[in-house]
Amino acid sequence: MNSEHIVRVLEDEIRNFKKDDSVQEVGTVLTVGDGIVSVYGMRRAFYGEIVTFESGDRGMVQDIGEDLTRCILFGRDADISEGMEVHRTGQEMSVPVGDDFLGRVVNALGDPIDGKGPIESSERRPIESPAPGILDRQAVDTPMETGILSIDTMFPIGRGQRELIIGDRQTGKTSIAVDTMLNQKGKDTICIYVAIGQKASSVAQLARTLEDYGAMDYSIIVNASAANTASEQYIAPYSGTAIAEYFMHKGKDVLIVYDDLSKHAVAYRALSLLLGRSPGREAYPGDVFYLHSRLLERSSHLNDALGGGSITALPIVETQAGDVSAYIPTNIISITDGQIFLESSLFHSGMRPAVNVGLSVSRVGGDAQTKATKKATGTIRIDLSQYRELETFTQFSSDLDDETQAQLAYGERLMEMLKQPVHQPMSMADQVISLVSAESGTFNKIPVADLKSVQRALLDDFKVKHPEVIDQLNETKDLDDALKQQIVDASKQIIAGLDQRAAR
Repeated sequence: MNSEHIVRVLEDEIRNFKKDDSVQEVGTVLTVGDGIVSVYGMRRAFYGEIVTFESGDRGMVQDIGEDLTRCILFGRDADISEGMEVHRTGQEMSVPVGDDFLGRVVNALGDPIDGKGPIESSERRPIESPAPGILDRQAVDTPMETGILSIDTMFPIGRGQRELIIGDRQTGKTSIAVDTMLNQKGKDTICIYVAIGQKASSVAQLARTLEDYGAMDYSIIVNASAANTASEQYIAPYSGTAIAEYFMHKGKDVLIVYDDLSKHAVAYRALSLLLGRSPGREAYPGDVFYLHSRLLERSSHLNDALGGGSITALPIVETQAGDVSAYIPTNIISITDGQIFLESSLFHSGMRPAVNVGLSVSRVGGDAQTKATKKATGTIRIDLSQYRELETFTQFSSDLDDETQAQLAYGERLMEMLKQPVHQPMSMADQVISLVSAESGTFNKIPVADLKSVQRALLDDFKVKHPEVIDQLNETKDLDDALKQQIVDASKQIIAGLDQRAAR
């Protein structure tokens, strides 16, 4: 073979050379147990990367050491054994997103679990993404009406706000979140409910409730129940937020409920201890605050240049014996823009929703109210606080002056008016009419036991006899003196008519 032939062969080889990009970094399973896999040989893996096992199972890199990489599993570890190969994917953890998710129940990985078939999706979003910067946001000034009279009047929530719902077990926390979802019907708002560590039967009941009230059409349920692994419960709220961000960046308003972050913190604590991280206060790892801050900071109201979409977050936290000073509650209180505290004693006394006026607050306040609601609210919060104090004080005294008796009677009727059955959200117009009527003394002579039925009859009569008042409130969202007087006169006239009917 002469030199010219050798040169031609080399030139052909160089010309036809194709780089092989299919080389993968492969690790080996060293240990597996409790949903945690220790892998040797993946030095270039990054935090949050998806890895695949020979068995077909998936995991996520959660801890990176000098020689070992530890991964959490999404599923059971029965099919994974020591010596098994582990392959890097080079992809961060993400979930499918899209409009077809509306009306569906999915797991923490975005896979449908409602038996309605697969969900078509051509787009994915990472479960972890940076929160919008200050310049990307705009002020929270548009109401996210819950339909709950006591909340919309005293602790209003705005689009883009994060309002914590906190209280002991069985005090109606979930009911407030669900009623808020029901109240978004016809308001072009997407609702996402993230169930963390809940019973499967409870989530199924919630789905039925949303179906019955026609709310499932604009809702998505992300379920990581108590039967799922701690890994799935850990990523569930991030997956739900990724789906919410898809809609937010399309200019939509989204309401997301995390039920509840107490169980989320417990799941993360279990994973952290299994990964060998140092336990701190109450055995939680040191980054448990960052766990929730990086989640809730993603809720915001984007500026108009970015489409003006928003995510409003309603995280739920369970307390023990009303202790709001515990570790996880204080963490989340400091992250959110206010809290609605539900009190066990109020709940068991029949006050539902059992909102404690003294410990509840909205740091957005009147900016997230319509002008009509703001003007109608008046001094109701102060009046209720004074009533609670007087009620406690007068337990030790039977001799009361007329002014104190009148104040107690007024406060008692206010408390009764604020009672509201579940799944019956009130419109803004109904709330304003109720508040103006109460402030004007229309309910003062009505027995407390009859007040709720009179209030319902009053609102029903307003719809029939004075629809122009409701139309004006809905159109202008304002309450001028003339309209306020019109409501007072009409309410007194309707109440007088109800009294005459009762007398017959």
